[in-house]
Amino acid sequence: MTTPYKGMDAALLEAEYNLRARRGSDFEDLVERWLERSATQRNSPGAKVDLAYGAGVREKLDWFSGSEPDGPALIFIHGGYWQRGDKSMYSFVTESFVEHGVSVAVINYNLTPSVRMPQIPPQIQKAVSWVWQNAPDLGFARDKLFISGHSAGGHLTARMMATDWPSVDASLPADLVRGGIPISGLYELEPLVHTSINEGPQMDIAEARAESPCNIPPVTNAPQLVAVGGGETAEFLRQSDDYSNQYRTDERIMERFDVRKDDHFDELETLARPDSLFFEKCMQLITV
Repeated sequence: MTTPYKGMDAALLEAEYNLRARRGSDFEDLVERWLERSATQRNSPGAKVDLAYGAGVREKLDWFSGSEPDGPALIFIHGGYWQRGDKSMYSFVTESFVEHGVSVAVINYNLTPSVRMPQIPPQIQKAVSWVWQNAPDLGFARDKLFISGHSAGGHLTARMMATDWPSVDASLPADLVRGGIPISGLYELEPLVHTSINEGPQMDIAEARAESPCNIPPVTNAPQLVAVGGGETAEFLRQSDDYSNQYRTDERIMERFDVRKDDHFDELETLARPDSLFFEKCMQLITV
């Protein structure tokens, strides 16, 4: 029997990657909880919402000023398999960072199928460039800029670690991003071609391979904390293992970290807890 991908048939791949279905009946309750917590954070004194980093409708970000003037900043990229999601749902992850002196930008970007996959990384580069260029007005130290993202946002985090910033804009430094925290990222996209996840991206195998971080190495030795929920599917665990092992060198720290026994969604709630080991590991990377 011919199988779609490395011995896994379409049904198994669907089970491994369709995480909303896997989560079950409480998924909507979880989303509602995130939205409520995020609304509170977006109304906090240090929040500036819907700052435009470009002219597009979704080229907006929310900025949360850290308690430390001229401290570090973290850019967070939401997930949703490049076809759903909004920054307004993820503001809750910023609270603990802000209280510990780290400013956070949560960004929106265009979604498939209104755009093709190759159009998304340049838009994220645009957002990152805007944040760096506006550091004096935003009030953070531009030599302390880090990037993180969850799921599809983890994929885009890896793509930013593979970005040659001076080629994007000659005014940008090569070491613009000082470290990355991809969370349950997707580093090999080919398996998704055979699942319902591909309804939005509509990738063929060639495009999936071309957009995969496993085929686009980092251009920086900035450290990465490659996190994944300890209760994730075997494929998500494999992807994080493969990515960190592939690009780890004596000069480049690629630390693999299991977030407790969390699934794909609980890990973000753990990140938002200031007493969690996951948050502590993130702060260690950001404040070295």
